[in-house]
Amino acid sequence: MSTYTQIYYHITFSTKDREPLIRPERRDEFLRYVWGIIKNLNCHLYRINAVEDHLHIFTSLHPIVCLAHLVKTIKVSSTKWIKEGDVFPGFSYWQDGYGAFTHSTQERDMLIEYVKNQQEHHKTESYIDEFKRLLKEAGMEFEERFLE
Repeated sequence: MSTYTQIYYHITFSTKDREPLIRPERRDEFLRYVWGIIKNLNCHLYRINAVEDHLHIFTSLHPIVCLAHLVKTIKVSSTKWIKEGDVFPGFSYWQDGYGAFTHSTQERDMLIEYVKNQQEHHKTESYIDEFKRLLKEAGMEFEERFLE
């Protein structure tokens, strides 16, 4: 019997202290690099995008890859690449932790568009407000002090 999975993850995390360091000039190059990490882990990327202080990934995982491993690999590898290439001057590292939310097949197209439109979306909502909203929509309890 083969293994079959269909689990969509919307993953998001920010730069340390939500510093606005992801510059538009090299954002596409950065996103391609992260896409390569995801591809090398045999995961399927549906959409990726970033604004100045955070990243959104909409993906499904290969059955042998766990979520924590994927996020850790993205953070560690991209941090090294950013620092060695001086891609985003002043970047030190990513925030501790991350948000990961599962979604249904029926929500796939909506999530692709949501991630695609991050630049427009963040003209009216900050990352921290967005993150709190995502937690609430997922029915997750959280303590404000851990988000500030």
